[in-house]
Amino acid sequence: MAKLHYKIVDVFTDRAFGGNPLAVFTDGRGISGETMQAIAKELNLSETTFVLPPESSENTYRVRIFTPGVEMPMAGHPTVGTSFVLAREKMIELTGDETVIRLEEIVGPIPVTLRSKNGVVNFAEMRQPLPTFGPRITDREAIARTLSLEPSALDERYPTEVVSCGVPFLFVPLKDLAAIRQIQFRREVWEKLMAGTGVNGMFVFTQETETTKGTVHSRMFAPGMGVQEDPATGGASGPLGSYLVRYGLVESGPEVKILSEQGFEMGRPSFIHIRIQQQNSEISGVYVGGEAFYMGEGTLEVA
Repeated sequence: MAKLHYKIVDVFTDRAFGGNPLAVFTDGRGISGETMQAIAKELNLSETTFVLPPESSENTYRVRIFTPGVEMPMAGHPTVGTSFVLAREKMIELTGDETVIRLEEIVGPIPVTLRSKNGVVNFAEMRQPLPTFGPRITDREAIARTLSLEPSALDERYPTEVVSCGVPFLFVPLKDLAAIRQIQFRREVWEKLMAGTGVNGMFVFTQETETTKGTVHSRMFAPGMGVQEDPATGGASGPLGSYLVRYGLVESGPEVKILSEQGFEMGRPSFIHIRIQQQNSEISGVYVGGEAFYMGEGTLEVA
């Protein structure tokens, strides 16, 4: 029996039992992809990561990311959380107040900037691929049925559109918090609506927020990935920021800072920091970051 050790962190929060929990296996060598997927299903967290030696000497580590149902080409809270664990376990050397590492993921190398004070990392920010927009989904009645809402709950001023910074999500703007709180996600309607598109997640947001510091209030549903609802979705937050900038929901400028609050309906408040850079009115940089809280460790015995 092999003993496989892992760490657990709550990501996009500064306290225990908030944010999005993540299991990080700091030594994934010798574990097959099939076993990695089985472990992720066993732990049943939104995502589980496995750290491996990099395939290129230009990168720091290779990271494989699994939900309970699928391997992900890129994801936000696993990238941020794994970076925190690597620093805590002294698997990377901190170089002053800011340290940049590069993590190999399926979409390619992901730069991560670690900000630290007195040798302790207190913030991590990843750079995501530039966004792609489309297609738009125009069947607003079907979208509303998916959420068990009336079509009037959708904010008709803005499109329901697929946006991707490595992983595609369907973005659905709602008018207010009352609507977003009432959602009862209907998987059977969703699967019929999005059949054949390759889009597994619906990201719903409103500009009405729970907190005074929030820019938008968000929820994300991805049953096709084995995640009924996700308390903090970094991989969708880059596309979210890109959507907000593109359609003028936030004030435009060379650099736009956005704070997405998520997970409140699940009892796991999360705060995801988004930075969108623009050059000549085009998005030129997408960054997603936040804090993480170390929860503990464990061991699995696997034949």
